[in-house]
Amino acid sequence: MHIRDWPVLERPREKLLARGAATLSDAELLALFLGSGLRGQDAVATARNLLAAHGPLRTLLERSSTDLAKLPGIGPARACQLSAALELCNRYLAAGLERGEALTDPGAAGRYFSQRLRGHPQEVFAALFLDTRHRALAFEELFRGTVDGAEVHPREVVRRALAHNAAAIIVGHNHPSGSSEPSAADRAVTARLKQSLALVDIRLLDHFVIGDGAAVSLASRGWV
Repeated sequence: MHIRDWPVLERPREKLLARGAATLSDAELLALFLGSGLRGQDAVATARNLLAAHGPLRTLLERSSTDLAKLPGIGPARACQLSAALELCNRYLAAGLERGEALTDPGAAGRYFSQRLRGHPQEVFAALFLDTRHRALAFEELFRGTVDGAEVHPREVVRRALAHNAAAIIVGHNHPSGSSEPSAADRAVTARLKQSLALVDIRLLDHFVIGDGAAVSLASRGWV
C-alpha cells in the first residue's frame, strides 16, 4: 500500500502537521527526508529497513554525507539534505548561546556540546569562548585523542581564550565508551584549567562530559 492510501492522520506529513513532529517515529521522520522508497516499498518501509541495517538513528546520521549517499534509498541529494538538517540543528543550538543562554540556561550549553561532540569515535576536548555577557564568541575543538583519552594542555586553552578576548569559557569532552560519568582525571584537568585561567582573569564556568545520555555538568556537582 502506498502512503497516499493510508488513513490521512497516519501519513507522516499529515501526522506531523496535526500532532507535531515529536509524535513521529524515527522511521517516519526519516521517511519525510526520503520522500519515496525503494522499488516495491513506501518511504516508511525503506526508512525502517535503513534503521534496522545501519541504525539506530544516531548511528545512521553520524555517518559522513559520502557514506550516507552510498546507502540504499538515500543517494547524494538526500544525504546532503540529512547532513544539512544536522548542521541546522547545530546552528539552532548555537543561536541560543549567542543570546547569552550559556549562563542563564546551563542545559543549553550541555545540549550544544552533546550535539557537537557525541558522534566522534575518539575523545575530543572542545571549548566554548564567551564574552562578558556570556554570549558565545567561538567554539573550537582543541585536542583529540584515542578512544581512551585526549591530553589537555591548559596553556593552549588560555592562549586561545586570550586570542578570542574571552571573559569566560565552558569546556567539554566526549567519552567514546558511552559513559558520561566524570573520571578522576576529568576532575584533575578541570582544577588545572580553572587555576590557569584565573591567572589571566578568565572564568571557567563549566566542564561537560558527553556520553550516551544527557551531558554531565561538573559545575552542578560542585567540581568547577
